Amino acid sequence: IVYTLIVLGVLSIIEFTNLMSKISKKIIFKCFSNIIFIIYIFLFSFFVFYFSSIFQLKILLFLILFTCIASDIGGFVVGKIFKGPRLTKISPKKTKSGSLGSILFSGVFFSIGIFYLTNTVNIKIILVGLLTSIVCQIGDLFFSFLKRKSNVKDTGNFFPGHGGVLDRLDGILLGLPFGFIFLILLF
Repeated sequence: IVYTLIVLGVLSIIEFTNLMSKISKKIIFKCFSNIIFIIYIFLFSFFVFYFSSIFQLKILLFLILFTCIASDIGGFVVGKIFKGPRLTKISPKKTKSGSLGSILFSGVFFSIGIFYLTNTVNIKIILVGLLTSIVCQIGDLFFSFLKRKSNVKDTGNFFPGHGGVLDRLDGILLGLPFGFIFLILLF
């Protein structure tokens, strides 16, 4: 897991600095935003590594990670099937139906995961799944905003046909830590 975090972290930082260099020519802005992002990636990687070394936290970590992935899948599938009005101008392919599908998939997935582990489901568990999805979508929209500002389609070409590392991790970078925070605050 350490090597994976290092590789994904370094590639994310490279892609982010490339985006920032296209967005602004101001050195202070680029340095400040890059330093903040590097610190965030370092803390993100450190906490993922630390939590994965404790068995119970590892299970919750991966459950929240898969909830973020379910959020992306739900948005894609429901958005493709039902289409409908656009969610925002920032990301033209994202629809309101896709956003609702995202929330639904992640809420259901997280609830089923917790039920499988503890044989209980309550409104707090469902709420953690829903809030995690909302934050994942905010992360996705934030990086879409950065891509639009820098006039690029993808953050990189690390995954042929899928874009860069940040295109795959955009929602997870916010959804995973906030999912943990919501879990701690509600329980």
